[in-house]
Amino acid sequence: MSVLVEKDAVEGHRLWAASYDSSPNPLLALESRVLADAIGTVQNLRVLDAGCGTGRWMRELSRRGAHVFGIDACHEMIRQASGPRAIADLGRMPIIEGSFDLAICSFAIGYVASPRTVFDELARVARRVIISDMHPDAGWTRSFRVAGDVVHLHHYTHSAEELDDCAQHAGLIRQRRVEASFGEPERAIFERAGKGDAFAEISRIPAVLATIWRR
Repeated sequence: MSVLVEKDAVEGHRLWAASYDSSPNPLLALESRVLADAIGTVQNLRVLDAGCGTGRWMRELSRRGAHVFGIDACHEMIRQASGPRAIADLGRMPIIEGSFDLAICSFAIGYVASPRTVFDELARVARRVIISDMHPDAGWTRSFRVAGDVVHLHHYTHSAEELDDCAQHAGLIRQRRVEASFGEPERAIFERAGKGDAFAEISRIPAVLATIWRR
């Protein structure tokens, strides 16, 4: 019998770290697909991966020629990443002002109760900022299985308007917004998870909200 367990973001990711990269995740696949071109050329750019986890975007952007540095609050996650990295909180980054050309914050802002401080920090250290997360209209939980139990991660829903307000307060100007739904490239992931029958319905709902701002 499975048990539903609720954890905060850091404690939950400590449990999730061992299986995070081996568990197919359609949300991560969709985000990678829609942001691949939107990010643009990163050759020789200095990029901060804020909330890097196991280093998915660190690996991808390094492969594309960027000089990437990652930060994350969870030791168990970040130790699996490769490249320069440090344990740090999103709201208080030990980084010199203007150190990066680009900062990307992927599926992390939803673990922050009030995102204004995070926006201020990202705008302080980078001249271009990308934030992506679950679409606020999706209404999904953040959960995974470990040892037969379902672990639910405590999180917050931030509307697009709230994010824009935080960005404006930080002196950022919106360049582009992407509201993406699952498509055929993600269908196989649902089928492998035994959820193929639900794909058609789920794909009607925006799943990922990604926005690019600049100073």
